[in-house]
Amino acid sequence: MSSSPQHAAPESGDLSGLVAEDLAMYREKFRLRLPESLDDLHGPTQGVIELPLHIAWSGLTSYDMRNPRQRMGLYRTVLHEGLREDLPRYLNQDLLLQLWPVLRMLVGRTVRAVWEDAFPQLASRARVAA
Repeated sequence: MSSSPQHAAPESGDLSGLVAEDLAMYREKFRLRLPESLDDLHGPTQGVIELPLHIAWSGLTSYDMRNPRQRMGLYRTVLHEGLREDLPRYLNQDLLLQLWPVLRMLVGRTVRAVWEDAFPQLASRARVAA
């Protein structure tokens, strides 16, 4: 009887390929959610916003747009958890552009890269703020 396992462990080259594939799939998940244009983002800029549980499944579900931390938290949550149809409903183009220089540091690297690749005006806002 052989003492070797039935399934060999992946070699390091195979593992890096799997990691790259996972990262590509993760990036594609966010890319598919993007609006066609930032012009499509007509979300609210004031008031108290209630996010549905499929977006805000942990933590706050209600955000007061007068509170800068809550406003930033709403945008971070929607960028990470919102579906394609949620983005125009909860995000506002002008507010996203205004918040982006700080917001880009609060979202994950993949979310930041996907949005800045798709919308050069976001990347240029980041460069101006730097």
